Amino acid sequence: MALFTGVPLLVGLLQIPHAPAAHAAPSGSRTVDVSIDSLSPSAPAKGDTVTVSGTLTNKGSSAVTGAHVAMRRGPSLSGRSDLGTVSHRTGFSPGADGEEVDGHTAKVPALEPGISRPFSLSVPVKDLDLGDDGVYQLGVSLSGKTQSAPVEQVLGIERTFLPWQEKDAGKKTQLTYMWPLISSTHLTAETDADTEQTPVFRDDDLAAEIAPGGRLQQMVALGKNLPVTFVIDPDLLATVDAMTRTYKVQGPDGPAGKNQAVAKQWLNQLEDAVKTHEVVALPFADPDLASLAHHGKRVPSSLGHLGPATELASRTVDTILGVKPRTDFAWPVDGAIDSSIVDVATSAGAHNVITRSDSLQETGGLPYTPTAARPIGGGNTAIVADEQLSRAFEGDMSRAGNSTLAIQNFLAQTQMISLQDPGRQRSVVVAPQRMPTAGQAQTMASALRSLDSSRWTQPLNLSGAAKAEPDSAATRRIPSSASYPAALRRQELPTAAFQQIQDTQSALDGFRVILDQPERVVTPFGNAIMREMSTQWRGNRTGAGTFRTSVRSYLASLTKKVRLIQKSEATLSGRSATIPVTVQNNLLQGVEGMTLELTSSQPNRLDAGTPQRIKVDGGHSQSFKFDTTANANGPVRVKAQLYTADGTPYGNAMTFVVNVTEITATVMLVIAGGVLLLVLAGVRIYLQRKRAAARRAEDGPESADGPDGEDGTDGPGGKGDDSGGSGDAGSDEAEQPGDPAPETGSGNTGASGSGEKVDR
Repeated sequence: MALFTGVPLLVGLLQIPHAPAAHAAPSGSRTVDVSIDSLSPSAPAKGDTVTVSGTLTNKGSSAVTGAHVAMRRGPSLSGRSDLGTVSHRTGFSPGADGEEVDGHTAKVPALEPGISRPFSLSVPVKDLDLGDDGVYQLGVSLSGKTQSAPVEQVLGIERTFLPWQEKDAGKKTQLTYMWPLISSTHLTAETDADTEQTPVFRDDDLAAEIAPGGRLQQMVALGKNLPVTFVIDPDLLATVDAMTRTYKVQGPDGPAGKNQAVAKQWLNQLEDAVKTHEVVALPFADPDLASLAHHGKRVPSSLGHLGPATELASRTVDTILGVKPRTDFAWPVDGAIDSSIVDVATSAGAHNVITRSDSLQETGGLPYTPTAARPIGGGNTAIVADEQLSRAFEGDMSRAGNSTLAIQNFLAQTQMISLQDPGRQRSVVVAPQRMPTAGQAQTMASALRSLDSSRWTQPLNLSGAAKAEPDSAATRRIPSSASYPAALRRQELPTAAFQQIQDTQSALDGFRVILDQPERVVTPFGNAIMREMSTQWRGNRTGAGTFRTSVRSYLASLTKKVRLIQKSEATLSGRSATIPVTVQNNLLQGVEGMTLELTSSQPNRLDAGTPQRIKVDGGHSQSFKFDTTANANGPVRVKAQLYTADGTPYGNAMTFVVNVTEITATVMLVIAGGVLLLVLAGVRIYLQRKRAAARRAEDGPESADGPDGEDGTDGPGGKGDDSGGSGDAGSDEAEQPGDPAPETGSGNTGASGSGEKVDR
């Protein structure tokens, strides 16, 4: 018995004001829009009652009167192509759309222009007169009259599909459904200046995705109880894990993030969900394989990031979720491949490349949908996801009408595959959109739940799909680069992007070698560099460029924290001196392994000394002293430069001027004269002593002792008198007052001591 539902209050709530259209008002079978908002059960069995409910909306310019709504069972469809034909047909066709199911119509009150009313029809399966197993067209039509068409006619119709199979299939189709957990890039390379390295987020938008009702929360909650394979970007796990602790959000004031509880809850739910599911980890940050293949290969070392990204993926999933993921699957954007993409995808150990049937198209004219797995040489396998099944839930699934039609289409497609060759079991893979909305996730889940008790499919994980026996007649030839979709190619990262990425990597390599704790810098920047190549930048070239620039700028700001302090002009007042040069380290960690070198612009005037090894603790400045030697007067420009262990210059050079004031010629003459006088004085003393010794020998032994028996040294000259005089004025010439005294300094002209300093 048909049931029509509708109350005045509900009708009033569903009224839609009629707005004049720019074109003529719909007429004929498109006057009334019929929306099928639910169909239950989606795949009925014998004895069930099919209930269809939805909404009727008058799109015309006049009221619809004398109307009724009815269910129409159309013919059984013969193939998958028929499904597309039915879906795109708009006008009513009596032969194709079938007759009304007798006894199951419902009257509709007058429907004014712009007004919407709900409807519901229930029909026992036996009254639908379903015959052999197959997919049947099922329609809901509204028939009535309008001012311009006073004779009753079909004014609106909506069609969907009704799978019908009384008994289980002999060989069920194995169905693999990939369940992607992927998000856009949220973490920056920046960390706060503290010991914990508090991470800084680009935004706090991820919180809405993982909060209750958010799309990622829905993906986990729904996927837990579905026969799916989780396909995860480990960057998402790392980002949510960072949110479980203290974090900041990028901005003028750097506000603190407040979603730790939400992050912990989501990770706990995911950890519980994956215990009973297979987990496939994409390379960290989901790198854009097509961009790498088409542009990144032109830049040296770009492909070198794939191996570390794969290794990091395995560690991240294992550490956070406690499961060992499969990391040998690659998933290019939309499953579009060519030979260069396959080469890049397999270069890091991904021996299974997930493609799609609109890329690896069948050319052999097979009358059935072949198994997804295809050997493509080199021990590699292409996993060809079915395009129609993979794209079944694109679009706005928040609308009940769209969601219901998508579910019925999905079920019909899977049954059609089984009916193509019932005696041949095949393995079919579904690779949906990378980031389903919450509405899309709910619709996919509803479709898969409808297959739980399905009589023609059985679930299989992705590993099983990769091992399935391939069809010998299925296409295995990889498309050429020319066949890659132009629309996708326009979204790729350009060569210039990979050049900028390489520049950042080179700067990071030069920075890490001077650090006491390089992992504090290598980890956040290494992850950020991987994020720069993410698939999620497709269609957002401006955002991708801004992110790359921010990473490079932040790295540059850190490298500049280790620098030379500028010296002012210095003066050397002697032949040698010590010149101090100060190295400042404003990082939180120490630096070492560097060399500081002074280079004189005029080595013939100034020798700047030998290079020195550098080690400076974090947050400190330290001066290093260079012993220099001057050879001539005048200003000399000196350059100070830091070098890493391999001789690469680090940071900017620092130059300063040293004024050499060498000892003058006049002073040298004075010193030379003093030395000469000292020598002459020594000769004179020697001669005097020699004569005195000769006289004592002539006077005999007695003269050696004085009257008091002394040793004769207390003569008129007094004690210690080197003249040797006996009091006889004529015995020797008296010492003249102008003669230099023996105590005259030596006039040392050697190098000044190392303690001599030059202030900067």
